[in-house]
Amino acid sequence: MNMSKPLKTIILAGGLGTRLSEETDLRPKPMVEIGDHPILWHIMNIYSAYGHDDFYIALGYKGEQIKQYFINYNTLANDITVDLKNETLDYINKTSNNWSINLIETGKTTETGGRILRLQDFIGNETFLLTYGDGVADIDINQLIEFHKSHGKLATITAVRPPSRFGRLEFDGSTVTSFSEKPQIGEGWINGGFFVLEPDVFKYIQDDSTIFEREPLEQLAREGQLKAYKHEGFWQPMDTLRELRLLRSMWDSNSAPWKIW
Repeated sequence: MNMSKPLKTIILAGGLGTRLSEETDLRPKPMVEIGDHPILWHIMNIYSAYGHDDFYIALGYKGEQIKQYFINYNTLANDITVDLKNETLDYINKTSNNWSINLIETGKTTETGGRILRLQDFIGNETFLLTYGDGVADIDINQLIEFHKSHGKLATITAVRPPSRFGRLEFDGSTVTSFSEKPQIGEGWINGGFFVLEPDVFKYIQDDSTIFEREPLEQLAREGQLKAYKHEGFWQPMDTLRELRLLRSMWDSNSAPWKIW
């Protein structure tokens, strides 16, 4: 696997997830589980597979649950021996990731741009990665980074085809020659997350009320500073209960395209 210089990765994990209220009334959306792990864990593994292990999680709604998850991560992921007499805890056959996880409170009602701006001091004057805490893809992160380096602009957005809601039919006359169940053939291209950004992008964000997908990206586009990396492969958000069930069924059947680790 082609490895690039490790970059810091921001994951936006503070939204309310109102369209998935069945799951998010009691927990933040990035903590909704696919298999035995929250979708946030799946997203981090995608980046980690390409050597990017330095994470900055922008917390908001019920962010304390994300903190608790990572505080207890090694204890819950491994067999342990607890010696109550000596007040010690030892791991048995310990397995762990090489992740550095920075959990930063960015406000309960802060918009996406504001959350990014609040992490400026942590990122410094470096190229960085950014994505949303509710979508997965079989994207080659380092190929994305190389594309970004090649054009020299301030921002790269991953463009994806929206998943189709319906099955696709192809015909020869009235005979069906091909049937695909809900393929990735939605019309046009949409924002799929998985950004690569230069630190000057922070200058395009005003304050907590700034929606990153509005004025900052619109202004970057007007100035010719926004490039699109077209990802033709698998991409799936987790915005609805139907989409959550789809992701869970893929994972449970060992057919998850985003599992590249």
